[in-house]
Amino acid sequence: MTVTHQPPTTIDDQNGATPEPRPRRDQPDLEHAALADGLIRDDKLVGLGLTFDDVLLVPAASDVLPATVRTDTTLTRGISLAIPLLSAAMDTVTEARLAIALAREGGMGVIHRNLTIEEQVGEVDKVKRSESGMIVEPVTLPPDAPVSEALALMERYHISGVPITEDGGTLVGILTNRDLRFIDDTTQPVRAVMTKDDLITAPAGTTLDQARAILHQHKVEKLLVVDDRN
Repeated sequence: MTVTHQPPTTIDDQNGATPEPRPRRDQPDLEHAALADGLIRDDKLVGLGLTFDDVLLVPAASDVLPATVRTDTTLTRGISLAIPLLSAAMDTVTEARLAIALAREGGMGVIHRNLTIEEQVGEVDKVKRSESGMIVEPVTLPPDAPVSEALALMERYHISGVPITEDGGTLVGILTNRDLRFIDDTTQPVRAVMTKDDLITAPAGTTLDQARAILHQHKVEKLLVVDDRN
């Protein structure tokens, strides 16, 4: 005689007797199954995963002072950066505005290539001519240019001052945000509002440290560097 075990039954009002559901089997060990199938390697498994909330750094004394920390790095054999930061060459990330901001902090922005050649050149030109310690080839305007043109130029290159020259050569004045602060008529020529008297200039070859000293001495924001022919 063979004895078989029948599962207990319950009464279902509609369908009669039905078996009790069997106990649910444990889920298979997916990790070991994947290892057995060769889908993952044992040496690639991380035994412990942590999030920021799982870790607490205990404050402790340090012999390293902030003033002694060096953040400079070498990008290439010929290019060094003051901070080890680059921005991605993506059209949603880096154009002139970010490249200028990074450059002023000591990093570098990589202009993306989703532009025409002319547009790329324009973005790089904005960066090179943006306000920095010393601009070797600044953009200039003639004295007869309208104030509106000066405003557009300053907005385009993110600068706050434009040297005014005759025929791109002889310096005759400078136009800054201070000169434009209360100007309503932007059709008038820049010669009517520019600073032209008692211009503070420095000779060619002036170093950045010397230029800073002159700026501090005369309490001005811009210093024009000119040769012996002005």
